[in-house]
Parts: sequence; C-alpha cells; structure tokens
Amino acid sequence: MGGGSVVVALVLALLGAPSELVQSVLQGGGTTAGPATERPIDPAEQPTVEMLQVTLADTEDVWKRVLGSEYEEPKLVLFKDQVESACGLASSAVGPFYCPGDRKAYLDIAFFRDLEQKFGAPGNFAQAYVVAHEIGHHVQTLTGVSQKVHAARGRLSQGEANQLSVRQELQADCFAGIWAHHTSKMKDRIVDGDIEAGLRAASAIGDDTLQKRSRGQVVPESFTHGSSAQRMTWFKRGLQVGTMEACDAFKQQI
Repeated sequence: MGGGSVVVALVLALLGAPSELVQSVLQGGGTTAGPATERPIDPAEQPTVEMLQVTLADTEDVWKRVLGSEYEEPKLVLFKDQVESACGLASSAVGPFYCPGDRKAYLDIAFFRDLEQKFGAPGNFAQAYVVAHEIGHHVQTLTGVSQKVHAARGRLSQGEANQLSVRQELQADCFAGIWAHHTSKMKDRIVDGDIEAGLRAASAIGDDTLQKRSRGQVVPESFTHGSSAQRMTWFKRGLQVGTMEACDAFKQQI
C-alpha cells in the first residue's frame, strides 16, 4: 500500500458538523498499518476502510507521476453524521467533500451504502471513483484552480457561479478518470466491469438524477455538479486520454 497520512474518524462525507469527532492520525509515508481510531471499527466497515486506504494510496502514486514534486499528499477523514473542517461544520447530508482550507477529503462510510442501495451503484470501483473525485479537488487546489474559481465566484451572478462550479466538478470527474487511466496501466488493478461501475456512480450523483429523486423535477440553472451525462462524459475523457490538458473543463464545451 502506498504512502499518505490517513485521518480516520469514522464519520462521513456528505458534509456535517461534529459533536463527537472520532479522529486519530495515521502517519503515512509508505506504511501498511491499518487506520487508528478512538473506537473500534465495526467489522462490517473494515473492508470498506481498507479499500479506501488502497484507493488513496493509488491516487498518490498516480498524481506523483503526473505532477511530480508539485504533488503533496492529502489526508482522508472518515466521519459519522457530522464533522468540523476548516471549511466549517458539515453534516453527512451534504455528501463527500474536499476542503481546500485543510487539504482533507471527508467521507462517511454510510454514503457508500446509499450509493449501492439507493442509487444502484454498487462495488469497490464505484466507491473508489468517489475518492478519486475528491482527490481531484485536491489536485485543483495544488494547481491553483480552486483558488481562481473561489475568487471568480464572488464577481458572478448566482447562475454564472453555478455554471463555474459545474465546470470545476466536471474537471474533478475528469481527474478521477486520469486516476483510473494510470492505475490501469501501472497496476493492472482494474478489471472488466469496473469502468461500468464508475460510470454508474457518476450517473447516480448527477444533478439531474438527484433533483428528480428529491424534487420530482429538474432545474438545470441550479446545477452545481453537472448532469449525469456530463459527469460520465468527463470521467470517460480522463480515462481515455489520461492527461491534464484533456481535462480543461474551463476552456472546453461541457
């Protein structure tokens, strides 16, 4: 398993605030030790925790290859119900998220159950896609994209700001595709059916799909992450080409 510090506080990533944060730090740097927590990990959760560790290590190997010395390892925080981050208080109802302020990706294991049971996207690769997407936001922070988007949003109307957010999210989907592209070549770990699982996950969390489920109607101008079709398209673009240039969602038609 590759390097990387993993903060495991068994609490997830749909954004929330912590009353009790179960958090401890696993110092990375190539260690294969399991995650440490202030309470025992439920045996049913252990396979998912291990899969997340492997995926995080794979993303580090890929992005060190793509970005070289520019890449700095992020941390992964697993939480339950709610969590406090440098971006504020977040509950699991928001979904997995990355906070540029502390350079950590926040995930709730319960989200993966929902991904399988409610959204029809089961399997380890679907879960790995979610992690790779959040690490894509970390790459955006390292390359200055996140800072530029944040600065620009303050000068735009709500609709224009939403559109800019969509482009940022689609680029993160494309970066997840870059992870899959290089992981397949470097480690031959991706098998038949994995890509389909990743595409199902991308489709399941498209704005139009989520709005249909929650509201019964779709309001495109309110999209902040992109439609299911857009998310699948940009994931496939990164997967097929495997380059940063292919993922410039700010200059290309989306």
